[in-house]
Amino acid sequence: MAKAVEAATDGYVPDYSELAHSGGAQLAERGLTDAEVQERIAAGKVNTQNNKSSRTVWSIARTHLFTVFNLVLGLCGAVVVYYQRWLDMLFMGAVIANVIIGLVQELQAKRELDRITLLDRSPASVVRNGALEQVPMEQLVEGDVVVLKRGDQVPADAVVLTSDSLEMDESLLTGENDAIAKRPGDMVLSASSVLGGTGRVLLSAVGAHSRASKISNEARQFAPIQSELRDALNRVVRWITCALAVIIPIVMWGQIQAAGGWDTVVEQNLWERVNIAVVSSVASMIPQGLALMTTLAFAAAAVSLGRKHKILVQEQPAVEVLARVDTVCFDKTGTLTEGGVIFDSVRPLDTPVQSVAPEDQLADSAAWKSALPAGWADALSWFGHDENANPTAAALTGGFEALPAEEASGIVPFSSALRFSAVEFPSTGAWLLGAPEALLDQKTGERERAAQLAALGLRTMVLAHAPAIVRDDEDKPVQQIPAGVQPVLFIIFRENVRADAPEIVEYFTRQGVTLKVFSGDNPFTVRAAAEIAGMDVSAGAVDASTLPQDGPELAQAAATHNIFGRVSPEQKKNMVLALKEQGHIVAMTGDGINDALALKHANLGIAMGNAAPATKAVSRLVLTDGKFSSLPPALEQGRQVITNIEMVSNLFLTKTGFAILLGVVFSLVGLTFPFLPRQYSTADFLIVGASSFALTLLPNSRRYVPGFLKRVLNYTVPNSVIVVLMLLTVNLLGTYVLSPAPELRQLQTASFITLVMMGMWNLAAVARPFNGARLALYAALTAVFFAALLVPVLVEYHQFMALSPQLLGISVAAGVLGAVLIEINAHRNRRWQKRMYPELEVPSMSFVPKKSKARG
Repeated sequence: MAKAVEAATDGYVPDYSELAHSGGAQLAERGLTDAEVQERIAAGKVNTQNNKSSRTVWSIARTHLFTVFNLVLGLCGAVVVYYQRWLDMLFMGAVIANVIIGLVQELQAKRELDRITLLDRSPASVVRNGALEQVPMEQLVEGDVVVLKRGDQVPADAVVLTSDSLEMDESLLTGENDAIAKRPGDMVLSASSVLGGTGRVLLSAVGAHSRASKISNEARQFAPIQSELRDALNRVVRWITCALAVIIPIVMWGQIQAAGGWDTVVEQNLWERVNIAVVSSVASMIPQGLALMTTLAFAAAAVSLGRKHKILVQEQPAVEVLARVDTVCFDKTGTLTEGGVIFDSVRPLDTPVQSVAPEDQLADSAAWKSALPAGWADALSWFGHDENANPTAAALTGGFEALPAEEASGIVPFSSALRFSAVEFPSTGAWLLGAPEALLDQKTGERERAAQLAALGLRTMVLAHAPAIVRDDEDKPVQQIPAGVQPVLFIIFRENVRADAPEIVEYFTRQGVTLKVFSGDNPFTVRAAAEIAGMDVSAGAVDASTLPQDGPELAQAAATHNIFGRVSPEQKKNMVLALKEQGHIVAMTGDGINDALALKHANLGIAMGNAAPATKAVSRLVLTDGKFSSLPPALEQGRQVITNIEMVSNLFLTKTGFAILLGVVFSLVGLTFPFLPRQYSTADFLIVGASSFALTLLPNSRRYVPGFLKRVLNYTVPNSVIVVLMLLTVNLLGTYVLSPAPELRQLQTASFITLVMMGMWNLAAVARPFNGARLALYAALTAVFFAALLVPVLVEYHQFMALSPQLLGISVAAGVLGAVLIEINAHRNRRWQKRMYPELEVPSMSFVPKKSKARG
């Protein structure tokens, strides 16, 4: 008995076991005894399910709260609170917003992951002690005999003991859409469901060992989406984190020296001045605003996609990742096709083997159809409208809409074992609809043509005619092929390819994105659907059942071929991982549980709107309307985000770079940091904050090119040096050259003027060419700049002080010289980008958009 079960359950693909189940019929009637159940419970062989994700609420909160940046900024905030300098607390707003947004996002992801379940929680009908009883799913044990009927779900992996026309739907796990007939010895998978018939199965792998549990547990594991923007920002964070260990002591020492030395600070109690200067310097070094701006840009893109294109963004960086995708993998059903088949045509038995019905046949259809036995069209109409018709037969209504006028005198229901059904009419006799293997003799031309049509991906059935159906002694129809049956014609069905699929395939091909189909269906069927959708099928379709589950051979096939059939969930996942290891950015779309693991391990998982709940839970994007055509707008939105964030990063990282250099350089030369926190916050608002969010929302469909951080640093590092040199010049001249020497508040005012002038020109260099909206924004920021220097209440708030003509002239001259140097650097950077990234669309440095050429 144990050997039979082991043989039947060996491997993932359900294979028929020829070994007889010794005593299987008796076991099916008796089941386990109470003592045997208790033995298995004691051994831990219970169908217990793990329903928790890999992350706790505390671990998520700890990740977002206890970071080096939060620690440093939190200490800065504590110093400001201690001295009750409430107006200098603005920098904490971005910190709090980042923490809240991050917590909300990951807690929502945790809830989705915790919801993943493949198995129905309803009690199962189990045979124990020779009697039927209802047992909760999580109290089943290995060796239990479960009774299955139509609509039931298999609670654990099992082996069939008895079968009365038992048919299973395993598409949830395998992607195979056809109903699968099960015989004693066959394996059935957990989470598959019964389409028809009844049977009794022996549970062989329960709990964490079942197929559904393994998929659920792997799908629940949390993994953040791979975002180049976020990774680049995290890299900057790590660099600054390491640097802060050295920078903070230098800044503290420098500000103490600038205040007159340790003894002076202690004697005159100048700690507030020193500490506020240190806080202002250190807080300005941390680019918390860039992280917040990136988050807000992702959020705005997510809202736009949801409202305009019915796309649910479950993790915000997903829109950026889609802009970088170079390979899109998808399941056939639900993506290229809408599921099921549609009626294509009827063809004579001697039809040429080709995917489309021949033109001469269509032109002369009346001639060959007139030679068919009378009533064939009524028969096909009846099969299509039969309330018990399977999905294939039901598709006949697409070609035969009218119900036959004559009532049927006999009906033979479809048999999965014999693979045909039949109907009898008093005037025209019996009509049989079934598979070519059932109704065509072997080694005939018709049987060979049927196989060739199937090889083209066409689902082929045969209509046959007989004088009457077979009846028993009580004149009841019998499931038996009658004598004298004659094949009449082929009925051709094809995949119901989505109407928008060809357009989307053409779009991605034009964008240089490789498309790959990973399907659980027959490779020929997959190839035919891909060909209709416009994909290149010249390399043919690969039968993945002939490939290993993983390893170099599978990876090589994933790299060299684009169309795969009979793909298991593990193979989908491993091919996605192989493509990622080969350097590709991979998106995976699908709707079934068989797609869930591949979606989870892809750079970007995309679920269709009708996808299983578990598949939606592990995806990053959900196409709520189920339309593949929603992907191009998402791609454009992603390009807008990543390109505009790169533009805004030029502003933020210039600010971060000069803030770090400013704090270190001023401390080393013994100068007081030239800004109060409130002054620096206003300067930050003018040169970065107010404009950055508006810039991230601008339309921009420029194709993504890798190298985001390298390009940004090439521009921002020279700018940072320029800004520090100009501010150092202003403060050195003011402190050591002018006489009388200006007060600290005057130096701070002069530094503010110089910094904002350079920052505003940097904004102009980044945001060019100007349109109406950008020009209005620039004018408004300029007005705020002058208001901060001239409006009394704002002057008092910032603690600005009137400047002498000499100091004002120095600050303006330094600002102008800095702007000129920033402009030179911008042109140098543009030439460098065109040389280093020839495929990159480098924006014009012109202030006014160039007029488009007239169309000829």
